[in-house]
Amino acid sequence: MHVIADLSIVPIGVGTSLSRYVAACEKVLAEAGLKTRLHAYGTNVEGEWDVVFAALKRCHQVLHEMGVPRVSTNLRCGTRIDRRQSMDEKTASVESKLRAEG
Repeated sequence: MHVIADLSIVPIGVGTSLSRYVAACEKVLAEAGLKTRLHAYGTNVEGEWDVVFAALKRCHQVLHEMGVPRVSTNLRCGTRIDRRQSMDEKTASVESKLRAEG
C-alpha cells in the first residue's frame, strides 16, 4: 500500500542542536529508497507502507546507536484506494488553485 507520511523524529536528552540527528535520519530514509521532502519541522516521506515503517524503525535504532536516550516520533500518514497520488501531485493541486484565484 502506497503511503504519504509526515514525520517529526525528535531526539530527547541531547541538547538543543538536533541537525546531526536529523541528517542521520534523512540518510536512513534515502538508503531505504524513499522519496523525501525535508521541511523546517520534519520530513514528508512517500513510499510503500512496509518500507516507510521499516525506515522509521531504523531511524529510532540509529539514533539510539548514536547515544540518544529517548526518541519521540510524531507521525501523520495517509493512504488512498481510488488512485495512487504523489506528494508532488498533492502540492501541485493546491498551487494551481492558488494561481487560479490570483
